[in-house]
Amino acid sequence: MGKLLSLLSRDDSNCCAAKSYDVFLDFENAAPTETERAVYDEVERVLRESEVVLEEIQIYRGAGKEIREAIALPSPEVTAKAWAAVLPLVNKLKRCYEHSMELDKIVPKLLGQLVGGKLNPTQHLETQQALVKQLAEILEFVLKFDEYKMKTPAIQNDFSYYRRIVSRQRVDSTENMLVSTELANRMSLFYAHATPMLKVLSEATSKFVNDNADDVQNTTETLGTMAKVCLRMLENPKLLQQIEREDTKMLVLRVMVGLVILYDHVHPEGAFVRGAHVDVKGCVRLLQAQPAIKAEPLLNALRYTTKHLNGENTPKNIQRLLAA
Repeated sequence: MGKLLSLLSRDDSNCCAAKSYDVFLDFENAAPTETERAVYDEVERVLRESEVVLEEIQIYRGAGKEIREAIALPSPEVTAKAWAAVLPLVNKLKRCYEHSMELDKIVPKLLGQLVGGKLNPTQHLETQQALVKQLAEILEFVLKFDEYKMKTPAIQNDFSYYRRIVSRQRVDSTENMLVSTELANRMSLFYAHATPMLKVLSEATSKFVNDNADDVQNTTETLGTMAKVCLRMLENPKLLQQIEREDTKMLVLRVMVGLVILYDHVHPEGAFVRGAHVDVKGCVRLLQAQPAIKAEPLLNALRYTTKHLNGENTPKNIQRLLAA
């Protein structure tokens, strides 16, 4: 085990180390084994709901016009119109928040399968590809949701207006409230965060690590190894040609970035320090070689949603590379 991990921690310029990551992760056709089925089915249910949530946040338009009119001319008729416009939107925001709580519950179960036992990180990736695929889909959902949320300031404006009206009218009965005061407080904290789904994912992963002390090293090494495998799949022509669909290549790219970000949030020293089990340089250089329309949102995710990039232990060349 120690010998394998020393191989995995070598610099990628070493020819031997490169071979350690020549694993093809079948993100298109991986199927669960019987032993994986119970967890797989649970995660699959959450992922189906993720599709609905993502569509709702993607097409979210907000009630800005109605709210502005209600503030400028607070007549009963105009206020009622704004209230009618805001209520279905708050219902959508509630659904998205509740889905984040589902992720919070399911992620530890998935990680428990992917990092526990006697297998090392590479063996987990090779033998549990259906669960690895699901982790990839969760990461893709988190990145997409947070990207759409950051582009939609109407979300917080709508919810703030809803809370003001509820407070002003002193609506106390659950019959007349779409969300309880306690739930509204939690939702407000959730949407106030720049990347709310990433926060939920990183906290769920950190809690899993804290609750399973024996799996701490395996968890961070699995995340780092998976990121390096994704990088190799996109760099190695033989692995790349096994990917059948163009959108799968974009999935692998997003997942690679998501793993670096998650590793940076979970590992005490982060992803950027020397000796980390992620190849940040390789990831950034691969992104910079992509068309800007694909690369820029992901580079921005590394710049603005990581935790340790601007830390004193981050090498200056890494900071300069991401600033370019």
